[in-house]
Amino acid sequence: MINPKITQFLHKFPKSNMNLHLLATVISILFITTQSSSIYDALSSNGLPIGLLPKGITNYTIDPSTNRFEVHLNSSCNTKFETSVRFDWNFAGVLSYGKISNLSGIAAQDLFLWFPVKGIHVDVPTSGLIYFDVGVVFKQFALSSFEIPKDCTAFDVDGLDTELIVLKDPSRTIQQPTEGDDQRAVA
Repeated sequence: MINPKITQFLHKFPKSNMNLHLLATVISILFITTQSSSIYDALSSNGLPIGLLPKGITNYTIDPSTNRFEVHLNSSCNTKFETSVRFDWNFAGVLSYGKISNLSGIAAQDLFLWFPVKGIHVDVPTSGLIYFDVGVVFKQFALSSFEIPKDCTAFDVDGLDTELIVLKDPSRTIQQPTEGDDQRAVA
C-alpha cells in the first residue's frame, strides 16, 4: 500500500510523466522496505547493540521525523545482563546515533531496588562500554553483554515479593513496608 501523502503528491502531476512514475515506484519500494525492517535493524543503524532489547517483541513503531519509538511485548518481563532489567509490556524512547534518550518503561535492578532507566548511551565503541542513566548515576556495563537479544521471562506484578521497591519517580518518598504489612511500596 502506498503512503497517502505520496499519492497526494503524485496527483499534482500529469500521469504521462514517466520519470514521475519511476520516482513513485522508488519511493514506494523505500517506504515498504523501511516498514519491514526490525527494531533491531534500527538499533544497529544507530550504532547500538541489538541485544539492548529482549526477544519477544510483537510490534514496534518508529516516527521517522523524531526517531521516537514504541515497542510492544506480550507481557512485562525480566531479563539478565550483568544485572536484571525489567521491560514493561510497552516501552518507548528516542533513538539517535549511539544513544537512546527519553526512555520510559525500562528499569534496572541494583541490590533489591529497581531504578527507571532514563537513557542509554554507548561510550567510544573501542572502549567496549555502555552506560544506563538511572537518574542519579550512570551504570556502566560491558558492551559485549548486549550483542544478542536475550530471552525475557514474563512476571506477574501481583506475585512480587514484599521487599521489592520500584522507584519510578525519584522525587517521591518511598516507605519500606513494615514487618507483617502485606502492602507493596511502588511509586
